[in-house]
Amino acid sequence: MIVRILGDACYDVPATDLPAIEKLDDALASALDRGDEAAFATALADLVREVRHVGSERQPDDIEGTSDLVVPHEESNLAEVRALLAEDA
Repeated sequence: MIVRILGDACYDVPATDLPAIEKLDDALASALDRGDEAAFATALADLVREVRHVGSERQPDDIEGTSDLVVPHEESNLAEVRALLAEDA
């Protein structure tokens, strides 16, 4: 799976690590839905840290096509992510 962290890089995440990534992504989405800024910040930091830990950073010339998962940059807040999602709708 290719995971893009906005403002950072793209990472190849092995299939064996997808359940952990998906669980963290679900926690992030849940915090966003609830409007819980503290839980959102924690979930985002955990997700970014896990992607960087288990993933292999791709070189810019190795990036083709689209990412399977796009993660906000680690300093994003709820309002920024909601605005970003509204742009994509």
